[in-house]
Amino acid sequence: MAQRVAAPDGGSKRTSRVRVAVRLRPYMEDKGEGHCVRGLDSQNLEIINWRNATETVKYHFDEFHGEQTTQQEVFRSSVKPILPHILNGQNASVFAYGPTGAGKTHTMLGNPKQPGVIPQAVHEVFSLVEAKEREDDGWDYSAGMSYLEIYNEKVLDLLCPGSQDLPIREDRGRNILIPGLTHMPLSSFSDFDLHFIPASLNRTTASTKLNQRSSRSHAILLIKVVRSQRSLPQRQQTGKLYLVDLAGSEDNRRTGNQGLRLKESGAINLSLFTLSKVVDSLNSGSAGRVPYRDSKLTRLLQDSLGGSAHSVMITNIAPEYKYYFDTFSALNFAAKSKLIVNKPFVRETFTVPTVQVKRVRADCESEPQKKRNKDEKKSDEHEASSSQAHPHNPSEMSVLDRLIALENLMLGCQEKDRLAVLKHVAQSRKEIQELKEKQKAFESRALLLNRLTGDPSSSSRGEELFRTDVPSLQRKPSTAAKPKKQQAVVQPLQVSQLRPLQQLPVCTKKKKELSDQHEEPEGKENGKVLSWDSHLDGSLVEQSRQKILQILNTGSLKELKGLQQIGVKKAKLILGWREINGHFIEVEDLKNIEGITEKRFSSFMKANILSAMGK
Repeated sequence: MAQRVAAPDGGSKRTSRVRVAVRLRPYMEDKGEGHCVRGLDSQNLEIINWRNATETVKYHFDEFHGEQTTQQEVFRSSVKPILPHILNGQNASVFAYGPTGAGKTHTMLGNPKQPGVIPQAVHEVFSLVEAKEREDDGWDYSAGMSYLEIYNEKVLDLLCPGSQDLPIREDRGRNILIPGLTHMPLSSFSDFDLHFIPASLNRTTASTKLNQRSSRSHAILLIKVVRSQRSLPQRQQTGKLYLVDLAGSEDNRRTGNQGLRLKESGAINLSLFTLSKVVDSLNSGSAGRVPYRDSKLTRLLQDSLGGSAHSVMITNIAPEYKYYFDTFSALNFAAKSKLIVNKPFVRETFTVPTVQVKRVRADCESEPQKKRNKDEKKSDEHEASSSQAHPHNPSEMSVLDRLIALENLMLGCQEKDRLAVLKHVAQSRKEIQELKEKQKAFESRALLLNRLTGDPSSSSRGEELFRTDVPSLQRKPSTAAKPKKQQAVVQPLQVSQLRPLQQLPVCTKKKKELSDQHEEPEGKENGKVLSWDSHLDGSLVEQSRQKILQILNTGSLKELKGLQQIGVKKAKLILGWREINGHFIEVEDLKNIEGITEKRFSSFMKANILSAMGK
C-alpha cells in the first residue's frame, strides 16, 4: 500500500524567502546619453529619479551582477546553492524577468562558448546524481525532462511540435499537473542536450524594433529527479526543478508591433500584469484569493511564488535611457518579489507491506464434520506442543497438509449444497411444465364441449369444471382492494341541440375581442425590429456616448466604478487595458475587455445613456 507524505524539511515552520538577483546588461549604444543605472556594490544599485534628475533611487537585493559578470559567476552565486534540494525530494525554481531586449534569454540559454543557467544547472544536477551513486547510499536515481511554452495563453509541448493546447490540472496534494505533456527520460547530460536543442528551436520568436530575436512566449523547462530506496519501506522522493525564461514586457509604440505581433504583445503584457497582481496579493498578507488562475503563467508558477519551492528570480535590466521606465518598473517588481516567503517540504511516498488474511467459512459444516474438526484441532494442539518441545520434529509439515484438506472439504460441502439447490429447481420446473400441459388439455376439452352443445353457458361450465379439476399453484390471493373499472358512457348526439352559426353572436364577439387584442409587439414597426434608441434624440445619444468615452479614457478607478454595470474588477481591467493600449478610440473598443460580450456591451450602453439622459 503506497502512502504520500508531505514532510517539511527540518520542521513544519521552516520557510524560504524568494531570492532576487539583478543583472545589468552591457551598454550597447555607441553614442548615447550614458547610463541611467549603476551598481554600488555586490548587493546595491541606484537609478536616476525621473522626478528629479539630481537625485537617485537606491535598491538592495540578494545579489547584483554588473556588466562584466560572466555566465559562470551568475550561476555559481545565484543558482547552484538551491540545486541540492532537488535530490532531497524538494522543488526549486529559477526564472528570468525583465523588459524585452534586457538579456533574459542570454542569461538562461547562453551560447556554446558561454552556456547559460539552464545547461549549467542540468549539468550540475547530473553531477550531483553521479556523486550520490558513487557513495552508494542505498538509493537509486532517475531523471527526466519536459519542455513547454505559453504562447497567446496556450500551453504547447516543445518536445512534440504541432501539439494542441494542453490543460492545467491540480491533484489532491495541490501539485500542478499538465496531462498529455511529454516526459523524456534522461540518463546523462549529453542525452539532455540531444533533446533540448531541437526543442528550443520550436519556440516562437520574432523580430521587433528593439530585438532581432524577441521571445514571443514564456518557456518553462522541467527537470524531474526521482530517488527510490532499495530496502524497506522503499521510500520514494520526487524533486522538480523549474527553469523559466519569461517573455519581456513591451511598449508597442517603441517596438512597432502590428497585427499578430500586437496580439502576442497583448497576451505577454496581460500575463505579466497578472504576475504583478499575484505578487501584490502575496505581499498584502490578506486571506483573500490570490489570482493564480487568471493566467496560464501564474498557474504554472503557483509553486514558485508563495508555494513550496526554493525560488530564485534573476531580474535583467538595460542601462540605456530609452529603457529607463522599463528598468524602473522591473526593479520595483523585483523589490516586491523578494518579500515573498515560500514553505518547502519533502515530497515522499513509501510502501507499507500488507499481510493478506484468508477468512475460512465454516457455516456449511455438518455435525459429524464439526466433530472431526474438533478432534483434529485437539491433535493439532498436541502436535504443536510436541513440536515446541522438539523444534526439529518432521510432523510440523502435516499441519499444512491438514489445513489444505480441510479447505478442500469445505469447498466440497459448498459444491454439494449448490447441486442440491439446482436439483430442487429442476424438479420444480418439471412440475410446472406438467401443470401447463394439463391446463391445455382441459381447455381443449371445454372448447370441444362448447361447439357440440352450442350453449354459451356450457363454456362457463367447462371452465368451472376445468378450475375444479386442475390443482392450484398455491398462490396467496392479494388482500389489497382492487379499484373497480369505470366504463365511459357515450351518449348519442342530440341533433335538436345544434344551432345555426348566425344565431351565435357571442362567438363572433369573442373573435372580435381576440383580434382587437392582437397587436404588433413592442419594438416592431411594419414587421421590422427597431433598436432601443430609435425613439431617442440622436444628439442626446451622441452626447452621452462622448461622455462615456471621456470617462473610459480619463476617468479614475472611482469614476469608472460610477458607470452603470461596471464593478471593481471591470474597472481595473479597463485601467490595465488603457495602460497597455492607450485611449479608447470609440466606445465599441470596450468589447476588447475580458468578459464584455456584445450582449453585455449593448446592456451597458442602454443603462448608461438612459441614466445620463434622466439626470
